Amino acid sequence: MSISILAFAAHPDDIEISAAGTLMKHLAMGKKCVIVDLTEGELGTRGTAETRKEESANASKILGITERINLKLADGFFDLSKENKIKIIEQIRYYKPDVVLANAIEDRHPDHGRAAQLVAEACFLSGLRKIETTFNGKQQEAFRPKALYHYVQERYIKPDFVVDITAFADRKIEALKAFKTQFFDPNSNEPVTPISTESYFDFLKGRWLDFGKNIGVKYAEGFIASRPIGVVDITTLS
Repeated sequence: MSISILAFAAHPDDIEISAAGTLMKHLAMGKKCVIVDLTEGELGTRGTAETRKEESANASKILGITERINLKLADGFFDLSKENKIKIIEQIRYYKPDVVLANAIEDRHPDHGRAAQLVAEACFLSGLRKIETTFNGKQQEAFRPKALYHYVQERYIKPDFVVDITAFADRKIEALKAFKTQFFDPNSNEPVTPISTESYFDFLKGRWLDFGKNIGVKYAEGFIASRPIGVVDITTLS
């Protein structure tokens, strides 16, 4: 199998918050995109692993994602072990993506930066042929993606590039609202969290507006490149 984008997330809803517009844009171009959630978000203050599973399935339908995997690593406690790297290598070698997306390299939630490092190391190791993996009963070949990009999450990081998501912003909000237990619900009796306040969507839109302003569009998502980006024609850059 070979796909365009394999998007990793420490928790279900990380992609929806930070990179859903980019995925929808590429799906609209006819690209194949797959999401891999590392954990079930079982330590989240609101909701449960079961509700997150249902919510991520509903969000995926809104995004147009037909394949979404959960590796069921330990929320809050997954480490940079060989075992966890192998699980990610197996997904990279199976899907053979052109591009891998991963969590922010540093953020408020410690899982985000750790997931970023875990995926980055796995992307490199996946290209080493002496690391042998078997997936679905088949021996896998070494494979390394062309590029790894980290999406910007809660803490501001100056992006290396931004993606215009103006046409997909409304549907992105719809996908976020699929996570009913996580975001604002005036009828919820669960504890208030930083992302469950009524103003959180205003914060997100402000970030998208800020990124979009830099390239002359309304809304955009920001990304950090793991290495310099090669450009064939500088006149096509906006």
